Amino acid sequence: MAKERRWIVLSEDGRHVSIGRASDPDETELATMADALRSQDTGGWLAIMEGDYHGARKAPVLMMVRVLTPCAVTWDNAAAAFQQRRLQALTAA
Repeated sequence: MAKERRWIVLSEDGRHVSIGRASDPDETELATMADALRSQDTGGWLAIMEGDYHGARKAPVLMMVRVLTPCAVTWDNAAAAFQQRRLQALTAA
């Protein structure tokens, strides 16, 4: 069975938004995402998430593609915050 892969934008505090599966984001979409991050005064990355976000057995893997806006935290810290938020969402459901 193929693993699910999707493009996401990951912010410094672990929040994320899915921006697609079927095609690569274009530069216009990425500029819009960067503007949205700047409007929230946060840095962020374009990334690929592989795996099931809601899967309890195995956490999805994040792969950084590129920085969208300057970041005050490391990729590793943002990815850890993402996993923590994901676990909190799973236990709250």
